[in-house]
Amino acid sequence: MPSSHSHTARLPYHQLSSKAFMGLVALSDTIKKGPLGKRLAELVFLRVSQINGCAYCMDMHWNVLTKDGMEPRHLNAVAGWREAPFFSDRERAALRWAEVLVATPHSEASSEEFAKLQAVFTDAEISDLGFAVGAITAWNLVNAGMRTPVPETPLA
Repeated sequence: MPSSHSHTARLPYHQLSSKAFMGLVALSDTIKKGPLGKRLAELVFLRVSQINGCAYCMDMHWNVLTKDGMEPRHLNAVAGWREAPFFSDRERAALRWAEVLVATPHSEASSEEFAKLQAVFTDAEISDLGFAVGAITAWNLVNAGMRTPVPETPLA
C-alpha cells in the first residue's frame, strides 16, 4: 500500500507565522536554560516527540543529546525507560509526568502522581516541566501537520 506521506513540507510555517515561530523558539530556549537544565529538558522533548510521532523532532532532540555526550544506547532506551537502568530518579519522574500530561484527557494527573513528582523536583522545576511538555507538543503538532521532513544531515 503506497504511503500518503510526502517528504516535502506543506508550508513554510516558520516564515508565514514568524512571530509565533520565534515565540516558541524563545520558550524552548528558556526551558533549556531554566531549573530543569538542558539535558533533562531535551530528554522530555525527545520522549514527548516519540509519543506524538514527530520524526523531525525525534531526530533533532536525539542529535542534540548525542552531541551533548549522552550515550546512544541510553537514548535508544528512552521509549522503554521503565525497564532500562540508565535513568536517574529525576529523569524517570520527569518522563513519567510528561507521559501523564501528554495522555490528558485520557489519563489523570492525579494527586498521587503529583506527589511522586514533588519528591524529586522543586515547584519551579515542576512548573517548567509543564511548559516543556506544552512547548514540545506544540512543535510536534506543527511539524507533523506541516510534514516537516527529517533532514538528511542532522540540524543540531
